[in-house]
Amino acid sequence: MNAEEPSLPRSRQANERLHAMVPGGAHTYAKGDDQYPENLAPVISRGSGAHVWDIDGNRYIEYGSGLRSVSLGHAHPRVTEAVRRELDRGSNFVRPSIVEVEAAERFLATVPTAEMVKFAKNGSDATTAAVRLARAVTGRPRVAVCADHPFFSVDDWFIGTTPMSAGVPAATDELTVTFPYGDLAATEELLTRYRDEVACLILEPATHTEPPPGYLAGLRELADRHGCVLVFDEMITGFRWSEAGAQSLYGVVPDLSTFGKALGNGFAVAALAGRRELMERGGLRHPGERVFLLSTTHGAETHALAAAMAVQATYVEEGVTARLHALGERLAAGVREAAAGMGVGEHVVVRGRASNLVFATLDEDRQPSQRYRTLFLRRLLAGGVLAPSFVVSGALSDADIDQTVDVVAQACAVYRKALDAADPTPWMGGRAVKPVFRRLA
Repeated sequence: MNAEEPSLPRSRQANERLHAMVPGGAHTYAKGDDQYPENLAPVISRGSGAHVWDIDGNRYIEYGSGLRSVSLGHAHPRVTEAVRRELDRGSNFVRPSIVEVEAAERFLATVPTAEMVKFAKNGSDATTAAVRLARAVTGRPRVAVCADHPFFSVDDWFIGTTPMSAGVPAATDELTVTFPYGDLAATEELLTRYRDEVACLILEPATHTEPPPGYLAGLRELADRHGCVLVFDEMITGFRWSEAGAQSLYGVVPDLSTFGKALGNGFAVAALAGRRELMERGGLRHPGERVFLLSTTHGAETHALAAAMAVQATYVEEGVTARLHALGERLAAGVREAAAGMGVGEHVVVRGRASNLVFATLDEDRQPSQRYRTLFLRRLLAGGVLAPSFVVSGALSDADIDQTVDVVAQACAVYRKALDAADPTPWMGGRAVKPVFRRLA
């Protein structure tokens, strides 16, 4: 293991080329070079399993692969073979492919709490379709989003609630209201205040915290009593909590749910699923007013649907969710032990479900710190660990976990020095990493 910082001359040059042509230098803000220490934002050449190589030739153990989408590991043979079989058959036709039938059947067998499904290419389209459908079936204008969950859509109904709301009309923003996670009384107060105005409650069923006992069932009851639609955003919880989603794990069935991320193992596929009575409003077999639910040119590309089917089969047959949890538990225990051993156990904090771990970097006053995050990420990169989070993939080996823990221990030793000095600046190597959602560039 090389403790020196990686040399990234080609990556730095490629980042400059990206910024010259692509706003933000990446096609996802969370992949921007502002999320990494200065001059240490690698540009990736290839990936295999749990490892990636940058264009400078450096190899890394990777976490949070593809923003949590690559849960089986890069270039997983079963997925790539399924995709390869479809490529020579054509990918898009003027009528539905038989693959669309097979993919829908596979999905509904995997997620039996859903009665109908429609595929898309990204999660934002699916969540926005859920919101539109909820508004249509209830005749109500307002959307209630969980204030404690970071992202639901690139569309105005959500982006208007963030610090990057430039370009969103105030009239649109006013139609979105928020409720706190885990607080049924506050949610009921919101629904009472906006009586007969809220079309849906949309939330992730769980994130870095488990739902309090009875919370999701309580939301189900509130939605029924107040006549609004309950939507679970399962972009992350789908597959990582259970192949059938958190709704299966916790035994609470939403009216609509959205899936993505792990569904394609890196291939672009998402899904809107839910009760037939609601979903069919976007179809042709009902007497009422039609809803423009989802209609995307590339939403049913055959190779992406083939990838999704291979992912689902792999999860079910190989017990992938259990493996993700086992790997995450091993990693979390190791990181916590390493942090405690270096005297920073209350400052480098691992949180979340074992299959979806994140870490917090806290300062001398135990407050979240981007400056200490910069120090920590810099030392991880020096040890060959690319980890904006500690979200595991099934391709990690025990040796990968052990190496990661060793690197974390070295990073924590430096972290302790910074805490003792009450200033991480000497170890940051430049400007601090920045949050994605901020008002100014």
